[in-house]
Amino acid sequence: MTASRSTTSSKSHNKFLIKLTVISTLGGLLFGYDTGVISGALLYMKTDLQLTSFTEALVVSSLLFPGAAFGALLGGRLSDKLGRKGSLLVCAGLFLVGAIICAVAPGVAIMTTGRVLLGFGVGAAATTCPLYLAEMAPADRRGRMVTINELMIVTGQFLAFAMNALLDGLIKDPHVWRWMLAVAIVPAVALFVGMFFLPDSPRWYAVRGRLEDTKRVLELSREPAEAAEEYHVIAEHAKRDLAEDKGAAVRDLRAFPWMRRILWIGCGLATVQQATGINTVNYYAPTILESTGLGASASLILTITVGAVAIIGTILGIVLLGHFNRRPLLLTGFTGVAAGHAVLGLSFLLPESDGRSYLILAAMLIVVFFVQTFIGTLVWLLLSEIFPMTIRGFAMGIAVFVLWTVNAAISFAFPPLVAALGASATFGLFAVVNVGSILFVQRFAPETRGRSLEELEDQFREGDGKQVVRGAPAAAHGS
Repeated sequence: MTASRSTTSSKSHNKFLIKLTVISTLGGLLFGYDTGVISGALLYMKTDLQLTSFTEALVVSSLLFPGAAFGALLGGRLSDKLGRKGSLLVCAGLFLVGAIICAVAPGVAIMTTGRVLLGFGVGAAATTCPLYLAEMAPADRRGRMVTINELMIVTGQFLAFAMNALLDGLIKDPHVWRWMLAVAIVPAVALFVGMFFLPDSPRWYAVRGRLEDTKRVLELSREPAEAAEEYHVIAEHAKRDLAEDKGAAVRDLRAFPWMRRILWIGCGLATVQQATGINTVNYYAPTILESTGLGASASLILTITVGAVAIIGTILGIVLLGHFNRRPLLLTGFTGVAAGHAVLGLSFLLPESDGRSYLILAAMLIVVFFVQTFIGTLVWLLLSEIFPMTIRGFAMGIAVFVLWTVNAAISFAFPPLVAALGASATFGLFAVVNVGSILFVQRFAPETRGRSLEELEDQFREGDGKQVVRGAPAAAHGS
């Protein structure tokens, strides 16, 4: 009888965690779709909205900056003030309104406004989704649960690429780009409705003194003994934070050097993730392929392979992080990305031909594979893990603000950089930058595998972060 009850309880916990993961990561799906769909929409929007090279860059980058960059700060603040659940509800509203505005935009000004609103949603979701999953997950499932969000992001991008190609074939109309952008309305509504059926994070409840809610939520997803043990640890940390009069994030950062160190490391990780140049592929893949001599429709169809490789790489990355430490995976990723950019740069030196076009596509796929398998997933996971509980939302917002600012700068600079230096030199520059990222990871990247969030915080606090940053051996189990 006891074994039967235990099995039933375990199934109930798994069911709750699956429901929570699927609903909350719709934010990641929208993140991916809204950042990926523009690559195909641009091919038709250029003529319809009479875009110049400047306004084209403006339409692409406005989602990133000021949109997603300041959306990340908004998400950090909202996730601390309204809770992780409340922040995701706001994200859903932003995704819905932004998608509608973009789909009906009569000109560049309205389109840019809609893209900025979508950016607010993307940035806030990028901050809140990983935090929510990390705080809801049992320690041994945290890695896999958080990285499901990255899988949903690349699935959203794949869906965007596939939908662009499908609608291009079905709707023979120069306004087809409006339908491409309107598809995002559906998952936005699903996210808004679904979040009403989920609780907030037990750790968010704890830092607000709502310990009964903390206990209730833990019991939804853990066995009774595990829930009781984790409740005790979270409650003790919450009481200690209250005794130290913590809670004002800026004040805490000024007062505690170890917190500032972690924040700088988080911002560095965000920067090197974007320095991979992954989003030059995500945003400009059809444009790059069309420039090699392929037609618009062929370029859209081939871009689907970018999304497919991203999904395969992310799934492989989720599997690998359950068996290997974070730092070696990151180092492998940056080495592969540097090599991929070198091949890409050299490919543009070849005479124009179909073979050259497919070699350039293959080099782009190498970059995508190494980023999604070893870097993209892991950086989002690390950012959700390393910050202490009392400043987690605020610090995550700052790091993701940096991430989107770098993303926007690279995305905006890419077309004029290619025009000034040529594609070969531009991708060669990315190769050099990624060699620098290898050095950053070797020196600063923390090893977090096998530790609870509270253990990580204690180790950063007690040793000013040096034990974790230097990659002290992690427990052999857990993800």
